[in-house]
Amino acid sequence: MVIWIIGLSGAGKTSLARSVYLLAKSKGIKNLVHLDGDRMREIYSNDLGHDLNSRRINSYRIEKICKLLDEQNIHVLCSILSIFPEAREWCRENFSSFYEVFIDAPISALIARDSKGIYSSKLDNNLAGIDITFPTPVNPDLIICNKSDLDALLSYQSQICELIIASQW
Repeated sequence: MVIWIIGLSGAGKTSLARSVYLLAKSKGIKNLVHLDGDRMREIYSNDLGHDLNSRRINSYRIEKICKLLDEQNIHVLCSILSIFPEAREWCRENFSSFYEVFIDAPISALIARDSKGIYSSKLDNNLAGIDITFPTPVNPDLIICNKSDLDALLSYQSQICELIIASQW
């Protein structure tokens, strides 16, 4: 199973994925990994920018790694910006089981909290949600509205963890 946690930068994707990961591990799930879009950039020596083409390459890399892990019966929690609807559709069609979680956070809240300094630095005018369109997912399996309450966001960890437990081979 691949759980694809998406949303704009600062929406809480990584926080939720880490929380689900720790809960699942505490419940004895061994065949689970967490892949994060920012971390994947680091693994590849930050060889990509933030323009559309670079974002597409990063997404492609992550999709293929998820596919490889899924084929080996390893569950994946993937926290990724995921701005390409066609990539999300590819995931839905090519993974054994796919569950899309969209963390919907208003851009005003993201700018106000700017935990990573992304919105103030603007990454060379290639910021998703401001300079680059972030198409709202059409049919996510779960929508979480995150205006700024971390506890409310993390309250979904059990629900998502149960999906992993239920899909054990």
